[in-house]
Amino acid sequence: MKKNPMRFNVMPVGPLAANCIVVWDSGSKEGMVIDPGGEPETIMDFIEKEDISVKIIICTHAHFDHVGAVPEIKERTGAPVAVHKDEMELYEGVKDQAALWGYTLAPLPPADMLLEDGDCLEAGQLRFRVLHTPGHSPGGICLYGDGVLITGDTLFLGSIGRTDFYGGNYGLIMKSLAKLAAFPPQTVILPGHGPSSTIGNELKNNPFCQDIEFG
Repeated sequence: MKKNPMRFNVMPVGPLAANCIVVWDSGSKEGMVIDPGGEPETIMDFIEKEDISVKIIICTHAHFDHVGAVPEIKERTGAPVAVHKDEMELYEGVKDQAALWGYTLAPLPPADMLLEDGDCLEAGQLRFRVLHTPGHSPGGICLYGDGVLITGDTLFLGSIGRTDFYGGNYGLIMKSLAKLAAFPPQTVILPGHGPSSTIGNELKNNPFCQDIEFG
């Protein structure tokens, strides 16, 4: 049996403990940084310790707690920044968004890649498919690769992302959950906050998943 080259590390960072996920190919050491929300030194210390060559920085969405360290990580790695095309209003206005919460945020660099549903992102042998999952925000995305689903703030262990923020929509997030529910039950979920889970566990125990309408 061929060994899975994927490795990942989940680091809660920043004022709201958003999960920054570093995923990399153990063979080539090429990797991705997903949602660097804060504490750039913590993130870079891990990247440098593992000798990872960062090929892309991906924002599952542009709320300030998920993008706060983007400027530093881009400067240190030189990697392009990828955001869904429908998230650009939030991305470009994130400084004002953070101020509403009482936080000061450095200006973000321009997005280098505007993502769409179905795009494929690569690093070494890793392949992640972009899933547009609006509801928590207009351009929220999840990433699926080799049995792992990185869900941002769309789906958590036992809960879902809030829909009362600007650009949120409960009806849309329920449609996004139906899209995620189609993955095999053993699919591992790495959410934007909190511990990991599986699709099967969420379909069984997450109260929001009981209201999913299929078809």
